[in-house]
Amino acid sequence: MKNIGRLAGWMILLGFGFGLAGCSSEGHTSFWANPDPLMRRSAATFAADAAKRSYPATAPHGPQATARAEFDQMMGRIDLVNLTAADVQNVEVWINQQYVVQIPTIKSQGDEKLDFEMFYDHDGHIFTTNGGKNPIKMMELFHDGQLFPIIIGQQ
Repeated sequence: MKNIGRLAGWMILLGFGFGLAGCSSEGHTSFWANPDPLMRRSAATFAADAAKRSYPATAPHGPQATARAEFDQMMGRIDLVNLTAADVQNVEVWINQQYVVQIPTIKSQGDEKLDFEMFYDHDGHIFTTNGGKNPIKMMELFHDGQLFPIIIGQQ
């Protein structure tokens, strides 16, 4: 029985070592592959996309988004859920009016897993909470020319 446990442990380690678990050794943003195939991009791609975007400060503000966002600081991940009956296309998610990630589609009642490492600012700096010294103070969705605030919670 002891040998079976050791064998299983070695198999897991070998699997991780050879990238069978979606390892980030190729510049991907997360250890695990994102469930949304459209969000499986390299860190360089996320940074380049953010560099093209500016916070839409002059955009009209809509009502609170019909969405829920919860973040897990330990995992460095945000779970964003679209609570509407319709898909939302071409969405920018902004953290603290500085860091952004673009999502092609958030499906109706769909859940997007967003790693902190997907969020970059205009200058290519990655978002980090820096051990709680840089908390998420505000989160907004920008789509259809409007900004929509999201109420966020912590897991």
